[in-house]
Amino acid sequence: MFAMHIRPEVLARLREEYPEGTRVELIEMNDPYREMPPGLKGTVQMVDDAGGIHINWDNGSTLAAIHGFDKIKKTDK
Repeated sequence: MFAMHIRPEVLARLREEYPEGTRVELIEMNDPYREMPPGLKGTVQMVDDAGGIHINWDNGSTLAAIHGFDKIKKTDK
């Protein structure tokens, strides 16, 4: 098990950039156990203390996008 440490200023920036309700599109997710295709869209629920961006994906998944590993971008509502 590993612990992720994120600088407070990076965490604050993520929370400002991805508030609850923000629509995002998946560019890349590094999870070999889930089918998460690029282009999949979802709605941000929260950013946790480790910088994980929790998203309700339009395919029903609730996987978090992990800062520094996965890639997402904001989309228009």
